[in-house]
Amino acid sequence: MKLKTAIWILWPSFLAAIIAEGLVFSLFKPEDLLLFGQPHQLSNEAIYSIGFFAFWSICAISSAISLFIVRDCFLNSKSADDDLLN
Repeated sequence: MKLKTAIWILWPSFLAAIIAEGLVFSLFKPEDLLLFGQPHQLSNEAIYSIGFFAFWSICAISSAISLFIVRDCFLNSKSADDDLLN
């Protein structure tokens, strides 16, 4: 069950991170980005990788919260239905 939950969280967030990465870096070049107002010393591949994992983390947190809310609502409605049947 834990593996299934991890897949439910990580796979949609992975797909969303791919889309976010494509959208953001089609608008901004990595060499144009500033870090605390200063130019960075990282390669373009490093910026793409950091950006992807940042987007994936944000999307995974969003997916986890959504799954938590859905499960909580499902468990509450299931127990309420059980009370009505008994």
